Amino acid sequence: MKQLRNSVIRAGLGALYFSGAHHLLRPLLSGVGAIFMLHHVRPAHKGAFQPNRHLEVTPDFLRATLCHLRSREIDIVSMDELHERLVQGRFDRRFAAFTLDDGYRDNQDHALPVLREFDAPATIYVASDFADGTGRLWWAALEAVIAKAEQIDVQIGHSAIRLDASTPAAKQAAFDRVHDWLRALPGEHDLKREIEALCTAHGVDMEALCRSLCLSWDEVKRLAADPLVTIGAHTISHCNLAKQSEEIAAQELAVSRARIENALERPALHLAYPYGDREAAGDREFALAASAGFKTAVTTRPGMLFAVNAGHMTALPRVSLNGNYQDARILPVLTSGAATAMWNGFRRLAAA
Repeated sequence: MKQLRNSVIRAGLGALYFSGAHHLLRPLLSGVGAIFMLHHVRPAHKGAFQPNRHLEVTPDFLRATLCHLRSREIDIVSMDELHERLVQGRFDRRFAAFTLDDGYRDNQDHALPVLREFDAPATIYVASDFADGTGRLWWAALEAVIAKAEQIDVQIGHSAIRLDASTPAAKQAAFDRVHDWLRALPGEHDLKREIEALCTAHGVDMEALCRSLCLSWDEVKRLAADPLVTIGAHTISHCNLAKQSEEIAAQELAVSRARIENALERPALHLAYPYGDREAAGDREFALAASAGFKTAVTTRPGMLFAVNAGHMTALPRVSLNGNYQDARILPVLTSGAATAMWNGFRRLAAA
C-alpha cells in the first residue's frame, strides 16, 4: 500500500512537472516562503530493504535544492529570521528555511558541509533522550530487527501472527505491517514494551543504535557553535504528544527546552513536533508549545507559508525533502506550491 502511495505521489509530481502546470500556478500558490523538512543527509547506500529511505536524502540532492533556491533568488534564512519576516510582514522577497529533525550525526558530517557551501542556515531539532544516548528510535530498531530476521512473530490484538521476512519484498511488507501497528498503539508504554520485546528476541541493542546514529551532547555543543546552526527542541523522548496527558505533554516540551538551554547556555526557542501530523499535533499541542515559550513550532503537515501563518506560529507547515523523490526536476514543482496545494485541497492554512 505504501509503495502504491509513493508511486501515485511520484506520478503526480511528474505530471505537474511535464505539463508545466506548476509555472502557471506559482503566482497563486507559492506564498511568501517555505520551511523544508529533512532528517538524514548522507550518501546513498545499496540494499533492497530500506524501509526508512524516505527519511534520508543525499548531499547531492540537498545541494541541488540549495542551487535551485539560489537560482530563483529565494533568501535562505534562519528560523529566527523567518519568524521576524512573518511577524513584520516583510514579504518583498521570498524566503526558505531548512530544518532537520531528530539530531542525527550525519547532519554534522554531510549536511553542514553542503550548507556551508551556500552560506545557508539551518535548524536542527534535537530530542534530548537521543543526545543522552538512551533514546528509542523504534523505526530504525524495527528496520534492524527485520533486516536480521527470516520471520517475525508478533501479537496483534488477540492474534498471534507470524510474518515472513525471508525476501526483500517480504521484509518490506512485514515492516509496513508492524510499523503501522506500533504507531497505532494507544500509549507510549505500549510501543516501548513491544519494540523492546522485538529487539530482545532478535538481538538488537536500541541504545547502541541511538548512540551510533545520533549526536551526543558534546557534538550538539560543537555544532551549535557554528553561526549557521540553530538547535531546536524535539521533546524529551520523541513521543506522540497527542497521546499524552496534558501534564506529560507540557513536561515533554518544557524539559526538552530546559535541557538544551542548560547544555548550550543559550535560548532554545524553536520546536518540531515528533511525527507532526494531525494524529500527533493539534490545537492542544499548538497552545502548549506557545505556553512553553517557543517562538515557532513546525509540524509535518505539507504546505507553503502565507501571510496568514503569522497568526499561527506554533502550527507551521513544512515541505518535505523526501528520499523517495530525489529528482531535481521536482524542485520547481515543490517551490511553486502546486503539490502541497493539491494535497491540502487548496487551503492556505492547512496546519491549524
